[in-house]
This record gives sequence, C-alpha cells and structure tokens, in this order.
Amino acid sequence: MQNFFNKIKLIWTDTSLRKKVLFVLFSFIVFRLLSAIPIPGIDTLALNRFLANNQFFGILNIFSGGGLSNLSIIMLGVGPYITGSIIMQLLTIMVPALKKIYHEEGEAGRKKFTQYGRLLTVPLAAIQGFSLLAILESQSILVNLTTFDKVTNLFIVIGGAVLLMWIGELISEFGIGNGVSLIIFAGIVSSLPSQVSQLIFTFDPSQIPLFLMFIVAGVLIVAGIVLVTEAERPIPVTYAKRVRGMKMYGGGSTYLPLRVNQAGVIPIIFALSILLFPQMIGTFLSRFGNTIIAKISSVLMSFSQTSILYAILYFILVFLFTYFYTAVTFDPEALSTNLQKNGAFIPGIRPGASTSDYISKVLSRITLLGAVFLGFIAVLPIIMQHVTGIASLAIGGTSLLIVVSVVLDLLKKVDAQVSMREY
Repeated sequence: MQNFFNKIKLIWTDTSLRKKVLFVLFSFIVFRLLSAIPIPGIDTLALNRFLANNQFFGILNIFSGGGLSNLSIIMLGVGPYITGSIIMQLLTIMVPALKKIYHEEGEAGRKKFTQYGRLLTVPLAAIQGFSLLAILESQSILVNLTTFDKVTNLFIVIGGAVLLMWIGELISEFGIGNGVSLIIFAGIVSSLPSQVSQLIFTFDPSQIPLFLMFIVAGVLIVAGIVLVTEAERPIPVTYAKRVRGMKMYGGGSTYLPLRVNQAGVIPIIFALSILLFPQMIGTFLSRFGNTIIAKISSVLMSFSQTSILYAILYFILVFLFTYFYTAVTFDPEALSTNLQKNGAFIPGIRPGASTSDYISKVLSRITLLGAVFLGFIAVLPIIMQHVTGIASLAIGGTSLLIVVSVVLDLLKKVDAQVSMREY
C-alpha cells in the first residue's frame, strides 16, 4: 500500500508525468462535452423507444463512447477509425509493399502507415454515417429534415468521427495509454451512473439470488482476464562472454517474457466492429419494400446478439484476430536478429533462423491458449444471456471485458513511466 501511495505522489510531483495524466483527463472532459451536443432534427421520445428495443445500437453505442444514445455529433465514435485500422493491417499481409513500410522502414514507415489509416477513416465515416442517418430517418427519429439538413448532418457526423480520431491520437501521443481504447473506456464508465440508477429503480427483491450470481460471475471473469493478461512464458536468454584487454564482459543471463495474450483487448474491439456491419446493412435495407432486398435484410439481421450464429462468429473472429494482431505486431525474425546483434542467444538453439523458428513455435502455442480463453470470455455473456433471458448481459459483458483490459494496459503503462523516473 505504501508503494502505491509513493507512486501516486511521484505522478503528481513529476511535471512531465503530471502533464500526461492531466492531458488525458482534459481530453475526457472534451470528449464528454462533445457527446452532449446533438445533431439537429431529433425526436427524443422516438429515439428512446428505438434504443430500448434495439440491442444492436447498444453495442454500437459502446464504440461511440455513449455518443449514440443522444445522437451527438460524435455518434459514429471511433468505429470508422477502428475499421480503417483493421483494413490497413489486413493489407499488410496481402500487399508486400505495405508490409515493407510497416516492418522495415521503422518509425517513419509506421507514421506513413498510420496516415493511410487516417485517410481511410473519412470514406468509412461517410458510408457508416449515411447508413446510420438513413436508418434513423426511416424510424422517424430524425424528422422534418430538408435535403440541406440531411447533407449537413452527414458532414457533421463525418467531422465528429475525424475529430474523435484526432483526440484519440493526441491522447496516445501526449498522454498515457492507447487513445482509442481510452475513449471507449471513458464512454462505458460514463454510462455507469445511469445504469446503476436504473438498476435501483427497477430493483426486485426476488432477483437477489440472480444478482449475486452475476456478481460472482463478474468477479470470476475479471480474475480470468487479469490472469491471462498478466501470464507470461519466459524464454531464457544468455549473453556471450567478451574479452577486451584484461577484462571479461557479458556472460549474464536473463529471460525474454512472451505474453500469453499479446494482443490485449484489440481482438474483441476488432471482432465487434466487423460484426456490426451486417446488422447495420440489414437495418438499412429493411426500409425498402422489395421482396428480395427484404430477404437479404432478414439474413443479415440474423447476426443479432441473441443468435447462436452471432456467438459462433464472435468466437471465431476473436480467435483469428488474436493470432492476426500478434503476427502483425510481434516479429520473431526481427527479435532474433536483435538478439544476435547484441551477442545474445537462447541456450540449446542456434542463433539466426533457428532462434526465429523457436520463438515463433513458442509464441504460436501460448497464443492458442490466449485466443481460446479470450474467445470464450467474449461469448460467455451471450451464453449467460441465453440462460437467464436478460438481454442487457451481452452488452454489459462486452463492456466489462473492454474496461478490465484497458485498465490493466493503462496500469502497466503508468507503472512503466513511474519506474523509468524512479531509476
């Protein structure tokens, strides 16, 4: 406990660290102010009825950081930016030129790669914004709008998505932690007071055993997430001895910590953003009267959070994205090269290609465990929803996953900053 208070004291006494923390808090305030500014032409009563009966928009509201619940100017949230990032990272596998930019050109290459993702955010925001506004208009939520009003609203939500992307990147650059994840986290946390008040208002003493079961399940899920997120597979590394003059250098031993879950919460966010597309398109097509289009819409709408198909696809996508994101962000070949340059080797493994293959094999095995666990934890709230019949569990479980993972990542980065200043 004393160590904890010492770290808090260091955060507020160190000027640079204090500025980072205050910048994140200031960004949260700006974000919450933006989420309170609605677009023109909203029928509030129709909006409340629609959100109460549509679970799809509950999940979408997570990505908007709560901005969708009152149709704010940032109603699209960071969804377009996340989708753009997914597309760019998929392209690194399919396009060798992009892979070279990302892996071989260092920091300059990654900046160029990020810039492509930013540019892709604009057309994606336009597509998502147009579809979402059309859905809202078809449900009589946006009323009495002229053509000029519709175009204005579209440009407003595109601008809001770009602005939120910029705020997220500023947090990553000048604050602590991943800006996009922190924005989603802030939106989820900001909705807690209203959810608690709603729970108190609708409280039924006969449901106390059920609530206790949810609390126990929540604690176990949090413990599982923490356990897997913190779990590491140490690989022993030895430094070769070097003789210079009459002195001997090196010869020490350490270990290379490979995390079981290298990707963190990113696979869940990626999987959710992919699964939102069929539902959004299906909802958009449902406004047309054509029989064929209605059938297509019905098929796409089957990807709802209540379906078994959704749970299966959700698990598969989380599993695949865990491997995919690990492959993109962790390069065993580059690590092997760096070890060799520094005169380090893994005992019993030849330097070079053999070391790279060994690290890849170990990483693949531990990532399998992490991917299966993350996929199971992701679909567990949906399974509980089917068992209990409480529709809000899928949304609440997803929110819990994101919050716990983001908090763990943030604590690690804060701890790293504190440790760096202590020494």
